[in-house]
Amino acid sequence: TPQGGVISPLLANLFLHYAFDMWMQRNCPSIPFERFADDIICHCKSEAQARWLLAKLRERFFRCRLELHPEKTKIVYCKDDDRQGSYPQEKFDFLGYTFRPRRSKNRHGKYFINFSPGVSNKAAKKMRQTIREWKLHLRSDKELEDIARMFNPVLRGWINYFKHYYKSAMYPTLRYLDTVLVKWAMRKYKKLKNHKRRAEQWLRRIAERQPWLFAHWQLLKAAGQ
Repeated sequence: TPQGGVISPLLANLFLHYAFDMWMQRNCPSIPFERFADDIICHCKSEAQARWLLAKLRERFFRCRLELHPEKTKIVYCKDDDRQGSYPQEKFDFLGYTFRPRRSKNRHGKYFINFSPGVSNKAAKKMRQTIREWKLHLRSDKELEDIARMFNPVLRGWINYFKHYYKSAMYPTLRYLDTVLVKWAMRKYKKLKNHKRRAEQWLRRIAERQPWLFAHWQLLKAAGQ
């Protein structure tokens, strides 16, 4: 099928089910893996096992007339408090998340290093680009409630997807939306024109009075942002 065809992802998924999923179950039953389309993670117990598997997969894919992506295919060391060695690759991206060592706090309030996911830079950049495409600065005919009603469904989608793991990684992107709203207010209201500080205070007061107005305000308020 042509690249970009509607049926192409379905056919690719079916092909990889037999070329990869079932092959792994037969030949490497002790190695867990996740696959979403052609993005795959395999969990190995050691570098030696990872290198062995990589060689086997190259051979398997070659027989299937496929090739592993030379830049995206890599062995990653999942560094944390229990694995304190060093390795050239200590992070990876998967489904919009970046998995890497992060400072976390346990239930007793003690900090430790945990290998965990958070929104990736690529995903955050895409969200900011989407916000720019809304062109809020050109919507001075709308009220703040109208803007919230128009874009809250998108905000809720982002928050519901990324809030479960290291949600603080989302905060800079959500705060970026507030800076855009400040610019919108400066264009809409004469009393706020050319007064950024005053516009920021105006928006902050509304967020304090109506934290439910925008989907991200409650999340930021709960975090003290």
